[in-house]
Amino acid sequence: MKLLPKQNITLKTIAKLAQVSPTTVSRALNNSSNIKPETKAKIIALAKKLGYVPNLTAKALVTKHSYIIGVFFTSLSSGTSESFLKEVINQANNILPNGYTLAINDINSISKNKNLLSHNYDGIIVLSQSKSDDKFIAEIKNRQMPVVILNRQISRNDISNYSSNDFLGVKNMMAYAIRMGHRKFGLIKGIDSFESTKERTRGFYNVLHQYGLTINPELVKTGDYKPKSGNIAMRQILTSGKIPTCVFCENDDMALGAIKACQELGFQVPEDISFIGYDNTDYSKYLIPSLTTVRKPTDKIIDLGIKKLTELLSQKNTKVNIDKINITPEIIVRNSVADRR
Repeated sequence: MKLLPKQNITLKTIAKLAQVSPTTVSRALNNSSNIKPETKAKIIALAKKLGYVPNLTAKALVTKHSYIIGVFFTSLSSGTSESFLKEVINQANNILPNGYTLAINDINSISKNKNLLSHNYDGIIVLSQSKSDDKFIAEIKNRQMPVVILNRQISRNDISNYSSNDFLGVKNMMAYAIRMGHRKFGLIKGIDSFESTKERTRGFYNVLHQYGLTINPELVKTGDYKPKSGNIAMRQILTSGKIPTCVFCENDDMALGAIKACQELGFQVPEDISFIGYDNTDYSKYLIPSLTTVRKPTDKIIDLGIKKLTELLSQKNTKVNIDKINITPEIIVRNSVADRR
């Protein structure tokens, strides 16, 4: 069989070669149960052999679907690290059914561009960091759009929600650092309005209180979850004259910047100062020294969320169970925490 250029392959082309109607071809390629399995298999094999590429615009007009999934972060300009953004996008693309594309935006943009929600999204994924997102979430729900909320625990019980127990993750890691003999800690926080910051900070202070420890206020600084802010915060700590033995950075990106500040100012890591990060980003194991951190189960959160969204998309007019899942993180012990026992 002589293959035609892909742009010339249409449903009618396949129908003529398979000796069926274009409607039958359309149903087969959309996995309809109203077609005999052997006919469906024949049509799918033929479409694959011909290199058929569906016209999504035409398909959208027929099916009333846009095949676009909106992915909304609290903010793309601050608080969303490049490593987290990349992980979310890559995994979402791998899990979503074929034919869907992602449209990335941030919730802060809604106030500047009221038309963002007028797009015909088939479904929406919200990577929420702050309670300030609740108004946006309520609007999506009021529009009866399929939606899942990832990353932050929300109070409402009518939307599936997948999150990480940041409080417990930090508690377990700080208990490890104390077992390793550390008593004088520094803290580099994230953005104050973010729930991840609040929960990680709460876990940090909870463990200090549990062990009867305190922290000098000069050893507590605030960053924005990006490496540069970690570098600046660590320089402020190092020039305070009150040097901690261990610094907890509320994400790996800030830990990267903080460790770099120590190297630039002549401090050895972990001999002089130990470091703990959070998230277990891909590069954390390749740092020198490799970073002891908390593995946030981002992959599992995204996997559960997108599978639930896919379920909502395929069963739009039927009731789908609501999930409320908060996953316990795992501590990853490497070389950045010295044994001071």
